[in-house]
Amino acid sequence: MPQRVEERLARLRDQGCINCLKNGLHGIEKESLRVTADGRIAMTPHPPALGAALTHPYITTDYSEALLEFVTPPFGSVDQTLAHLQDLHAFTAHVLDVQNERLWATSMPCVMGRDEDIPIAEYGQSNGGRMRHVYRQGLGQRYGRVMQVISGVHYNFSLPESFWRLFTGSQDPKVLRESRDTFYFGLIRNFQRTGWLIPFLFGASPAICKSFLQGASSHFESFDAHTLYEPWGTSLRMSDIGYKNKNQARLGISYNDLASYTDTLERATTTPEPEYERIGTQVDGEWRQLNANMLQIENEYYSFIRPKQPTRPGERPVQALRDRGVEYIEVRALDVSAFDPLGVNETQLRFIEAFLIYCLLLESPPLSESEEHEIDVNQERVACRGRQPGLKLLRKGGKTSLYGWTREILEGMEGVCQLLDSNHGHGKYAKALADQWKKLEDPDQTPSARILQTMRERGESFSDFADRLSNEHMQHHRAHPLPDESRARLETMARESLQQQAEREATEQGSFEAYVANYFSPGRASS
Repeated sequence: MPQRVEERLARLRDQGCINCLKNGLHGIEKESLRVTADGRIAMTPHPPALGAALTHPYITTDYSEALLEFVTPPFGSVDQTLAHLQDLHAFTAHVLDVQNERLWATSMPCVMGRDEDIPIAEYGQSNGGRMRHVYRQGLGQRYGRVMQVISGVHYNFSLPESFWRLFTGSQDPKVLRESRDTFYFGLIRNFQRTGWLIPFLFGASPAICKSFLQGASSHFESFDAHTLYEPWGTSLRMSDIGYKNKNQARLGISYNDLASYTDTLERATTTPEPEYERIGTQVDGEWRQLNANMLQIENEYYSFIRPKQPTRPGERPVQALRDRGVEYIEVRALDVSAFDPLGVNETQLRFIEAFLIYCLLLESPPLSESEEHEIDVNQERVACRGRQPGLKLLRKGGKTSLYGWTREILEGMEGVCQLLDSNHGHGKYAKALADQWKKLEDPDQTPSARILQTMRERGESFSDFADRLSNEHMQHHRAHPLPDESRARLETMARESLQQQAEREATEQGSFEAYVANYFSPGRASS
């Protein structure tokens, strides 16, 4: 175990950290594509029985009208989080039954038609709703619509106040906030350095339907007449065809501290990009994008991990972070787990929780430009070749084996898992860690390898494999006993969200152009 991790764990144990980790908060944002009975993207509007995507707190849409997003509130346990996510899936499954639609079981999408036919999400005629739609128009213009219907799972995590008081030895609110920001950014830097571990262990997108590339050439191999794949791939979703997008390679977002992060992110949202200027903002009276800057808004920046602070009405994320600091961490590196009906499972979440705490306790020097290059290379290498025997990663100017580096991390996490189990884990964290040791010793047990092996054994294309699991998962959700109280609550929330959207549209004043101008007015991102 690295010396600094052991020292900090010992200090927590000596200070009686019996319950200091018990009330950490866990939340999930999980995307799922709605598809038709024949495995094509659904062209129907967001079902009214699910409520209004603009105002429903738990069931919304991401890029496409067909791309559902399930959002759990933060809970004090992983079990509660997954139970809430299951209720949302069960409720949605019964609604989709009426339309003869299903939820797609994998991150990489179903058989795709033309890029321009993918329906962009609609949020009504309020200015806020229109802004969401135009932002997505811009994403389609910049990166293509097909890339935007890739699904993922985001895990939101925060440590409780009791931990920060013990860890910092302070009760002073100012000291606690500054320390929390400093250590969360240290966590983020270490996750950037070692986050390739997540696609190696949990990546579930080693193959894609050929239609995904829309006729473009690629370096992938043919699995069959309809499928492309990487033989040693783990997460093509996180490769340069997905969210590790080359268009954003020049942004230079810094994670060295809160100020540098917000400054560089703000610069990207205010600096014009010639390529996007050629697209135009309004053309013949139609909005193509919100602006022609490197990023339209902060959320356009794709990364493995983000610092987050909930925003208030009309507030920009940069402003929220500057004013109130980091409240939680959003991990964005998880593929939808194809073999799990919820797309995520308890073992994953417990391992990632322990991994995040390990990253927090580990020494975390600032990132240099050369190390940022190594991080980019390692993430792409593991996404496309993570299971390749003898694979080397870049580290501190040299090369090291993925196997050896993974051993080092898993060994370093043992003390963290012991502490979590002594708090509230009942051995579940040790088991989650043990499951990952098995994958390291036998990479054929990783989800990416299991997917390819299943496809070979059953003679399935990627789309056939995903289609079969989509049906099985929907049967699971239909059979889930949704309590009458939960069903009634979700039905009420759906009705109330539709009413809230209608009220916004009826009472709102001012033009859309003025609304956008005000949102981007100087000073809105600073305080």
